[in-house]
Amino acid sequence: MKQQRPYPIVTITKKGQRAIEAGHPWVYAGEILSDPEEAGNGAIVDVLSEKGAWLGAGLLSRSSLIRVRLLSRNANDSFGEDFWLRRFQYAWAYRKSVLAPSDLSACRVVFGEADGLPGLTVDRFGDMLVTQTLSYGMEQRKALLFPLLVQTLREDGQEIRGIYERNDEALREKEGLEQGKSFFPLPGEALPSGTITEITENGVKYSVDFENGQKTGFFLDQKYNRRAVGRLAAGKRVLDCFTHTGSFALNAALGDAERVTAVDVSQAAVDMARRNAVLNGLERKMDFLCADVFELLPHLLEEKRREWDFIILDPPAFTKSRRTAEQAARGYKEINYRAMRLLPRGGYLATCSCSHFMEEPRFLGVIAAAARDAGVQLKQIEARQQAPDHPILWGVPETSYLKFYLFQVV
Repeated sequence: MKQQRPYPIVTITKKGQRAIEAGHPWVYAGEILSDPEEAGNGAIVDVLSEKGAWLGAGLLSRSSLIRVRLLSRNANDSFGEDFWLRRFQYAWAYRKSVLAPSDLSACRVVFGEADGLPGLTVDRFGDMLVTQTLSYGMEQRKALLFPLLVQTLREDGQEIRGIYERNDEALREKEGLEQGKSFFPLPGEALPSGTITEITENGVKYSVDFENGQKTGFFLDQKYNRRAVGRLAAGKRVLDCFTHTGSFALNAALGDAERVTAVDVSQAAVDMARRNAVLNGLERKMDFLCADVFELLPHLLEEKRREWDFIILDPPAFTKSRRTAEQAARGYKEINYRAMRLLPRGGYLATCSCSHFMEEPRFLGVIAAAARDAGVQLKQIEARQQAPDHPILWGVPETSYLKFYLFQVV
């Protein structure tokens, strides 16, 4: 590296070098050969190969196994306000290109590494932005970054009332960060009041509790998969398992399903789904049940209650590590097997996994095994992934996590 740069230097192994050159932005602790003691936690560091070739610059996380998260592989970049503003502008311009204008009011604005902003997630719910900050370096820079984010959207004519931080995430502990949730104070602005807002997606209205809902308050990644379910649901009797806030069930009901039953183990989720049904005037064609799906499906089979011809399986992530992937596979097989047994010939199944660690070949193997054991054949209608506001960055498999399939059971 010939030019003089102001950043401390981290030298990494050939393995780490190969990963960066293949497009992955993480350097693991075990790949570091020299670690500059003068570099503080969260500092920007240059990453060099064993032979001294410059590979990129990134944020140092001293408490994490992911020791450096690359920000740039362009040696001409400096990391002042202009750099961060460009990143937000690029991220927003991308959403405006890949989403319909009506979808921009409820979308993921920043998807971490896929947008060159490692460890930062930003979801938009109407005039509120909800963030999760999962790297030490990003946490250090919030006072700079968040006003620039708001500036980017407001300059495009978007109405933004404030930012709420959902940092109640266990991953922060691996970064040496505390958990918590609160409004972020924008300079010179009063804090918003209330943590419930309303959004519209696919023509369906939702009340979103961004303080207490799962993750940032609402799962935006399934927006177009929900639309696909709505198109297929016309005239059908639908059982929506793991309904959460009722999103798939509501799309099915709005898609002119004959009847929709929405099931979740959480009474709070069921209550929210019911309120969303009322919000959309769909409560007369929907039923709501608080039950454990793993107990409900076998019970329905025992009772020979085969009254649904479309079943939706949208479970939470059954595994968050490779260690528990085998156990998760058994869970996915169980619910899919039961659903296939419940459906009549010619019935329809929507099934998905939102776990990165349940890789697609394995998930498909689980579905195939469930079909064999159920004595049915599957006719694939569609294979889908997360919506494009959650972009998949090739070379970074962690950004590809959602597998979604629509089948007819024959």
